[in-house]
Amino acid sequence: MENVHLAVEEDDLYSGYNDFNPTFDSEDLENDMGFQQAIRTSHGRRPPMTAKFPGTAIGTRPLVSSFGSRIPLASSMGRPVTGAVQDGAARPMTAVRAAGYTSYMTRGSSFDPLGQSRGPAPPLEAKNEDTPEEKIKLLEKKVNDLTEESCVAQSTGNLQLALEKAKEAGRKERTLVRQREQSGNSDHINLDLTYSVLLNLANQYENNEMYPEALNSYQVIVKNKMFSNAGRLKVNMGNIYFKQKNYPKAIKFYRMALDQISNSHKDMRIKIMQNIGVVFVRLGQYSDAITSFEHIMSESPNIKTGFNLILCYYAIGDRERMKKAFQKLISVPLGIDDEDKYILSNDDTSLNMVIEAIKNDKLHQMERDLKLRTEKYIMTAAKLIAPAIETSFASGFDWCVDMVKTSQYVELANDLEINKAITYLRQKNFNQAVETLKTFEKKDSRVKSAAATNLSCLYFLEKDYDQADRYADLAMNADRYNPAALINKGNTVFLKQDYEKSAEFYKEALRNDSSCTVGLYNLGLTYKRLGRLEEALDCFLKLHAILRNSDQVMYQLAILNELLGDSQQAIEWLMQVISVTPTDPHALAKLGKLYDDEGDKSQAFQYYSESYRYFPCNIDVIEWLGAYYIETQFCEKAIQYFERAMLIQPTQVKWQLIVASCYRRSGNYQKALETYKEIHRKFPENVECLRFLVRLSTDMGLKEVQEYATRLKKVEKMKEIREQRVKSGRENSARGRREGREGSAGSADSGHSSGSIRGERLSAKMRSLPGSNEPYEASSPKELDASYVDPLGPQMERPKTGAKKRVDDDDFAEEELGDDLLPE
Repeated sequence: MENVHLAVEEDDLYSGYNDFNPTFDSEDLENDMGFQQAIRTSHGRRPPMTAKFPGTAIGTRPLVSSFGSRIPLASSMGRPVTGAVQDGAARPMTAVRAAGYTSYMTRGSSFDPLGQSRGPAPPLEAKNEDTPEEKIKLLEKKVNDLTEESCVAQSTGNLQLALEKAKEAGRKERTLVRQREQSGNSDHINLDLTYSVLLNLANQYENNEMYPEALNSYQVIVKNKMFSNAGRLKVNMGNIYFKQKNYPKAIKFYRMALDQISNSHKDMRIKIMQNIGVVFVRLGQYSDAITSFEHIMSESPNIKTGFNLILCYYAIGDRERMKKAFQKLISVPLGIDDEDKYILSNDDTSLNMVIEAIKNDKLHQMERDLKLRTEKYIMTAAKLIAPAIETSFASGFDWCVDMVKTSQYVELANDLEINKAITYLRQKNFNQAVETLKTFEKKDSRVKSAAATNLSCLYFLEKDYDQADRYADLAMNADRYNPAALINKGNTVFLKQDYEKSAEFYKEALRNDSSCTVGLYNLGLTYKRLGRLEEALDCFLKLHAILRNSDQVMYQLAILNELLGDSQQAIEWLMQVISVTPTDPHALAKLGKLYDDEGDKSQAFQYYSESYRYFPCNIDVIEWLGAYYIETQFCEKAIQYFERAMLIQPTQVKWQLIVASCYRRSGNYQKALETYKEIHRKFPENVECLRFLVRLSTDMGLKEVQEYATRLKKVEKMKEIREQRVKSGRENSARGRREGREGSAGSADSGHSSGSIRGERLSAKMRSLPGSNEPYEASSPKELDASYVDPLGPQMERPKTGAKKRVDDDDFAEEELGDDLLPE
């Protein structure tokens, strides 16, 4: 830059250009012999360096012209003199000055356009950051950076960090304002920066649910008249009051914002009016809400407002206006292009590439989401108003279907019909549901497959497995890639115990829809039936990764780990089940059984007790708890559990015998005797009851001892005769097939000898009964009968218990196979 000389303002840059120079007089050059000789000779091509001024190829020299006058003539090969120095005037700057040529250069100076002969350039002067202006600029940059960091933290979900950054930006901004005021530059305060800092701080307070602080920050912005368009922030304040359920104030601020927004911002005004309508709905003021929604539908109709309007009409029970609102709803334009534009063409390759590129772009995804949301609103509205607009649900639904068929959503008519069938199901009207679904057998493949899938599920629930299989085949034929149809087919095959084939159907369903959780669950159950426990465990682990809080999946994982011999892992999974559903009695009982198998009686007792508290009808749990109290010598506490078992199974005599035995063991002989008498009244042929009656009556010195002894002999005799007849009949039939009539006599003799042996044993038992003067505890079970086993004997010490499995290996559970209805 030092080599560039700017012209002085007083100089005329273009002076001298209009002056005539005789050098350019070329009229007589053809007759000039010297000039012609110079052109033809090498002297003209290599002129001597006699230039007076650098910057010209050769200086002017006097030549004799044909006129005899000496005229300074430039060489033909040299550069003609332009703007020559005349009378000491400065030469004007030309295009070559920047390349190093100048009229001020002296003779003998070297060509140095970059000025390198002067040495290296001096270093740049360091910026002085101590000046007030530089400090203000740095502080302003810091405020902007903090605001950006706050917004980034909010976008990543770190709301606490975003609030801290916003607070720090607010402090820095106030410091910046004070510095400007102290430096006397208060007129240069950046209002936009102040506005952005305050607005971000208010937003972060609101995101962190610090609503009073957020309202104060918004109020600071709104009250400052220097901020333009701050009135629209009253919408944010209204939203905060709405979150606080302070609906009157929310309406007040929405209306204030509406008054301060001009009519040119139509979309903003529509959204605020929609908020006002929603608040009126929350307040139960449906007429005011209807006013807001009707205005929106007349000015700028949209799907959400139309749906809200239908809800308000439904709330006040206005049938006709419900119909009109539904017609408005289905006539709202979506502004979505036809889906046909995404269909590939067979001719144009470049067009196909474009279609492939835009098929799954953000715009197409947004269009699909809008369409799905619209269809959901229409379906929900139809299901809501169908029972209310006509005398019956069916006629109301038919009216909705007719309206939809005449609209742009004609493809929804079939879905509405299917929803009509599902509604019949919820009303337990299975026949009407079946009839409705059967009407789709002649429709197009998609609708036919959906209807057949639902019919298959219906028949499956009704245990009509042949019809379920038939409609599953129809659904598959109509749409082979329908995962629900494949699952239903797999279920019917599963019931036929063809597990390999059912597994193939479940796998195919998963290939068509990898997110089909029902198919994955059923595949795991199938592998479990096949004994392929590792593969079943893998299926349920994958399912657990998808359904993190599914208690059924975690229960299956616990059962599989138990079958694989990993009790500790099974306990871990069951603990997770309890954390999700702490009141599940079956999981609690299963957990108790695992702890019991591990030998931890205290933990087992805790979980069995919890299971009994939530479900006091599980016989296995009752039996375990009763045996636990008997084992710990608390027979009185065991009685309540066995009495509960008596209520559940009144025809089972063993529970009543155990109750009587508990009374006997606890020393309450009178209550035990009454209990045995009651049992004898209900079950007069029970031998064990009569034996204990004889013993108790003998020990207590009662007169009925002989009567009970007689009855005991009679019952035992009848029992022996009955057993002898059964045994003889079996032996006769077997011997008749093998040996003929001769073997029958031997069988009779054998039966007679057996009867005599049993008679001798009976008399021995009667003689061994204790006398009336002998204490009861002196008698032992061996004295009574070596073959008799006390109901509270060894088999009660460790009862075989266990929660009712959700997936029983012997009994097929319908709920495990995920009967798949179409989603609503």
